[in-house]
Amino acid sequence: MAARRRPPSLGNGNTAPLLLLLLLAAAPPCLQAGGPIKKVVVVVMENRSFDHMLGWMKRLNPEIDGVTGTEWNPANTSDPAAGRVYFGEGAQYVDPDPGHSFQEIRQQIFGSDDASGPARMDGFVQQARSLGDNMTDAVMHGFAPDSVAVYRELVAQFAVCDRWFASVPSSTQPNRLFVHSGTSGGATSNNPQLLAKGYPQQTIFDNIHDAGLSFGVYFQDVPAVLFYRNLRKIKYLLDFHPFHPTFRDHARRGSLPNYAVIEQHYLDSKLDPANDDHPSHDVYQGQMFIKEIYETLRASPQWNQTLMIITYDEHGGFFDHVPTPVNGVPSPDGIVGPPPYNFTFDRLGVRVPAILISPWIEKGTVIHGPNGPTPTSQYEHSSIPATVKKIFDLPQDFLTKRDAWAGTFESVVQTRTEPRTDCPVPDHHNTQQSNSRCRRGSGKPRRTRRRS
Repeated sequence: MAARRRPPSLGNGNTAPLLLLLLLAAAPPCLQAGGPIKKVVVVVMENRSFDHMLGWMKRLNPEIDGVTGTEWNPANTSDPAAGRVYFGEGAQYVDPDPGHSFQEIRQQIFGSDDASGPARMDGFVQQARSLGDNMTDAVMHGFAPDSVAVYRELVAQFAVCDRWFASVPSSTQPNRLFVHSGTSGGATSNNPQLLAKGYPQQTIFDNIHDAGLSFGVYFQDVPAVLFYRNLRKIKYLLDFHPFHPTFRDHARRGSLPNYAVIEQHYLDSKLDPANDDHPSHDVYQGQMFIKEIYETLRASPQWNQTLMIITYDEHGGFFDHVPTPVNGVPSPDGIVGPPPYNFTFDRLGVRVPAILISPWIEKGTVIHGPNGPTPTSQYEHSSIPATVKKIFDLPQDFLTKRDAWAGTFESVVQTRTEPRTDCPVPDHHNTQQSNSRCRRGSGKPRRTRRRS
């Protein structure tokens, strides 16, 4: 595979001196927090919708709001005679990258540039075809469960949330900013100048540090969390660690921090392939990355204190059938996005995968929408800081109006009196079998069948 492009979310700042210091960082102190969960591990993958990655899991568990093959999009939203394109099975290697800018997502959700009214989710094919006929194949196919065998096993063994949405209907970095701060600071695109300058909002990292607890960022390239300006402070320097070998070493020694964020290898090359799932990167690498994290945590003496959260920053332009919430979504901080769209942050992005892993979670759990804190609350990326505050009993002075509104999921680890002892452990035979199945996602995409 030839060297891939650098994702637009990474910027080009002078980070070499800082990275050199980060590589020398020592292990963080491991302080305790209340409740059964002492360690929260967050992994945010890149640019895939729920239906694209997990939709066909409905075949294994009918309770999951996934796909059956009856889902479709019109080829042209204004011409019924143009025919239908049905969502299929057999997603494989995706290249080129589908459209996922603010404007392109608006067209996918509403079928046009008119964002008034309900989300119709009928513009994916039309928007994809505006980029090229072959793009339809990519956006209207999902992975068979055996093609993402690591996720198949995790969904069967732990919990999947089938109503988790991107925080903003836009690209990578606006959504990643929401994950730890409940706002993008008005960003609706990956603006290199603003990312290099850093966004000034408070984060859950600040809250955890102020409470005397610990956090750690385990990175493979430039840490994307450095786009928060506060995270560049000298006092946080020793909280950054190279993923290899530090994460495995901290887990083995039982010295993981209370809040661990794991960042992927974003830069793709033939000798060192990316593992973030961002098209055109191979999802096989992402599956093996998730598997490595899970097995490292499973072997850790801190396993019975751990909750691992896997989600995706945004849907990457791939089809999803669940309507995006457009009513009752509060602006985080009253900031209006830049022209020409002047977005007021009053609707969410497209649904994305979310898997919760812990020995405190029952097998085969399916989590739908949250119960509160308001009638319109949803699971979205701001649910992470909102839930972390509850798990660690932090002061409930929310970061923004968005994490105050977002649904929380701490109840998923409160249904048992003892942790499970039957959670999967590494097995070399099954590992080889999973690797083979995941490799099926590495070929070229099939053609989509069109039905009139």
